[in-house]
Amino acid sequence: MPMFTLTAFDKNGEKLLDETFEAANEEEAKKIGEQKLREHHCYDKTHRCTTSSGKLILFHR
Repeated sequence: MPMFTLTAFDKNGEKLLDETFEAANEEEAKKIGEQKLREHHCYDKTHRCTTSSGKLILFHR
C-alpha cells in the first residue's frame, strides 16, 4: 500500500500533527487524512497531506 504523510501547523509555525499512514489510493488517503485532522482538532489549521513521492493531495491554509 502507498504511504502518505499528514502534517498540521499552528499559526506560529508549531507542528501540531505529523503522521505517516497507508491507504489504498489518493482518494482513500484524503478521507483518512480528514478524519485524523478532525480527531486531533486540526481540521481548521494549516495542513497538508502528501504522497511518498511528494505529490500534494490535501491542503488547507
